[in-house]
Amino acid sequence: MECRVKRFGVLTSGGDAPGLNAAIRALCRTAKCKYGMEAVGIFNGYRGLINGDMRILSEPDISGLIAQGGTILGTSREKPFKNPTVNEATGLLPVEAIKENYKKWNLDALVCIGGNGTNTTASLLFQSGLNVIGLPKTIDNDIEGSDVTFGFYTALDVATDAVDRIHSTACSHSRIMVVEVMGHKVGWLGLYSGISGGADAVLIPEIPYDINSVVEKIKERRNSGKNFSVIVVAEGAKSKAEALLDKKAFKKARASMHTSIGFRVAKEIEEATGLECRVTVVGYLQRSGTPSSYDRLFSTYIGSAAADFLAEEKFGNLVAVQNGIITAVPLDSVAGKTKGIPLDHPMLKTARDMGICLGE
Repeated sequence: MECRVKRFGVLTSGGDAPGLNAAIRALCRTAKCKYGMEAVGIFNGYRGLINGDMRILSEPDISGLIAQGGTILGTSREKPFKNPTVNEATGLLPVEAIKENYKKWNLDALVCIGGNGTNTTASLLFQSGLNVIGLPKTIDNDIEGSDVTFGFYTALDVATDAVDRIHSTACSHSRIMVVEVMGHKVGWLGLYSGISGGADAVLIPEIPYDINSVVEKIKERRNSGKNFSVIVVAEGAKSKAEALLDKKAFKKARASMHTSIGFRVAKEIEEATGLECRVTVVGYLQRSGTPSSYDRLFSTYIGSAAADFLAEEKFGNLVAVQNGIITAVPLDSVAGKTKGIPLDHPMLKTARDMGICLGE
């Protein structure tokens, strides 16, 4: 069957993540070598699609990208369907401008690489009549429908290394050390780095914490002769009291905090124990730099598969992986959803069985 997709656009949107460039490279190379397609790079996410900021990508553009961090296409958090305003220069609403540029550049399809917000917008564009395919990128590993997202395991390596390194200082100074990792809504990164880094307590959004539980763990360790403890805290961790608040009240409560959650937890521990507590926020290091070998392979795997989706006209789908197999997951089943850690997840059982405190 003849491939009807001759030219497609590709964009990266939302937060950067290791593996973006590897995915772009695999997509463009497979599309060209296997199907003779032409790739158009769209710069700075959906903002570039609105403004027409794009150009054809040639072989030199994608050469050597597999080990490069960030994204050669740039990114933004533009949301064309949210609070749309008419552009004074063109007189068009964002979605109208997108359709105009899609037509102007003779695009047969779009490949949108990103996380929850990106794929939600991709779903809406598909519903608006464009041929769209999504790819799952986020260090949070929270995209519904895919077992894993690229960027997660590189971020996990960085977070685990941070927890490892903090151990030596905690032990040397007999301190309580709090390591804050990313994860606003889900705790995959916190749980996995906490277990792999040998943390004594892990606080994640899925399990509201009682600080007394953490304090008891610290006291238990001290009574057994261990004068230090390492606590991993996901940035979206919340107390049991906060878990009772509605969304608006919780947002207001967090806005009144003058520090991030890691510092609050440290203060709560100090007040309850009288022990010295220090905080390390790993921050953007988790999203930056060279992708791990796993993320290079995974990004290449799904990037190449995206070219097959284009050729097979599997529009309106996310290129997902389930049980190691490429799977087409409808974008409308992904849009607006977040994949949290199930409370019966085996890794939670592993943490509890090993005596790791989860703040329960």
